Amino acid sequence: MEDKLMKIYSKVTNVPLKIMGGHFATNHSHINYYIDMTTLKTRQSEALAVAAELASHYMHIGTVDTIVCLDGMQVVGAYLAEKLSEAGVLSTNQHKTIYIVTPEFNSNSQMIFRDNILPMIHRKNIIMLMASVTTGLTINKGEECVQYYGGNLKGISSIFSAIDKWDGVPVSSVFTMKDLPGYQTYNYRDCPFCKRGIPLDALVNSYGYSKL
Repeated sequence: MEDKLMKIYSKVTNVPLKIMGGHFATNHSHINYYIDMTTLKTRQSEALAVAAELASHYMHIGTVDTIVCLDGMQVVGAYLAEKLSEAGVLSTNQHKTIYIVTPEFNSNSQMIFRDNILPMIHRKNIIMLMASVTTGLTINKGEECVQYYGGNLKGISSIFSAIDKWDGVPVSSVFTMKDLPGYQTYNYRDCPFCKRGIPLDALVNSYGYSKL
């Protein structure tokens, strides 16, 4: 599949995003583009560029105490914390620095935080950082988790997002629907590819893809 990937570039920091058209299944829906974010999450220079672009959305946010990373976004999260600190974004934490944490998933697929992480969530100003946002179901889980543990969700960031707001909280992203003309997400029951008998190319999630 790698030879079919195309690249598009962000307008601000020239971040490269690899995409490929086809018929793909996520945990929540069927989509017509596979978005490969592997190097954006793992290559130092690209992760730094992503963080710099996302940080530009938070110059006037006031305070950020914790970045909650989903989808393997810890490297980007660390760079985002550094960029926010360099820009003068304040933290109310005792050590005046931003925490970067990742929730666990229990047997019911609910997000949880252990007791030793709770001081980094309770009454803290939080940015939730994700690789992509499509249906909003993962955001909903994350928001419920943060609120359950007493956190204040101030922003949601992602490399790609199909929405710009969730429950009144702005979603900032490097790439949007405008950058992927024709991008569609479908409920698996209403997928036009399935109705036409077009087989799936791959199963995809935040870790990558598995060809079928």
